[in-house]
Amino acid sequence: MHETPFPIHETGSFRYNVEGPADSPMPPVVLLHGMLGDLSNWVDTVEALSGNGYRVLAPILPVYDFPLSETGVPRLTRHVHDFVEALDLDSVILVGNSLGGHVALLYALDHRENVHAMVLSGSSGIYETTMGSSFFRRQDREFIRERTEMTFYDPAHATEELVDDMLEIVNDRPRAFRLLKIARSADEETVTERLSQLDMPSLLVWGRNDIVTPPEVGEEFRDRMPNARLEFIDECGHAPMIEHPDTFNALTLEFLEELAEEAQLTSSSGR
Repeated sequence: MHETPFPIHETGSFRYNVEGPADSPMPPVVLLHGMLGDLSNWVDTVEALSGNGYRVLAPILPVYDFPLSETGVPRLTRHVHDFVEALDLDSVILVGNSLGGHVALLYALDHRENVHAMVLSGSSGIYETTMGSSFFRRQDREFIRERTEMTFYDPAHATEELVDDMLEIVNDRPRAFRLLKIARSADEETVTERLSQLDMPSLLVWGRNDIVTPPEVGEEFRDRMPNARLEFIDECGHAPMIEHPDTFNALTLEFLEELAEEAQLTSSSGR
């Protein structure tokens, strides 16, 4: 995929970027990329959040690294749990796009006490239009280009470099098999009936033109989660933090500021 745009830190087997003040009064923000994403997806978000005083951690999700028998959304969720444990994080704010949102949801369901809040964007977990097995079997460049363009409202974001990345993956059988297994796992690991358990403050940021997880998916998340707010971004597909980073970051920062104000009020009233 893309060259990593950040300095990478290592703690045990975990590789991640970390930016922002270590003494931030708010819980650290953990950014979780999607199945075909990487840390380059979060360049603008890392800069915006850390520049406004938040501690930001972006782990590399090892979608290709597990044995085939273990590959799936539950194993990635356990990886995030182990990451949080390894860095001794008592409480986190999870920000997840697509599969990263799904992982955030499963982590929050298993470790409610560790999740202060969530920001979900184009999350799987209810329903998504998967790329299907044909994506991982066909090596026709135009077909791969068309499927890559589905991610965005503006097809210009499906650059030649990104199409090359996708072609490289489908020509690598071990990686292609793992991605197909994760896609099937995401279909199986639905969280629809458990969303009422997730009462932490949650912001849902959805592309109005998302055809992978359409707008009605965002609406169902909002309706089923007790403390969720939904914001749509016009002329935007499945990856708002890439297509409209300024709007995505402004919405996320506004949400974080509201959380900080609530924490201050709670602290003051407790004195």
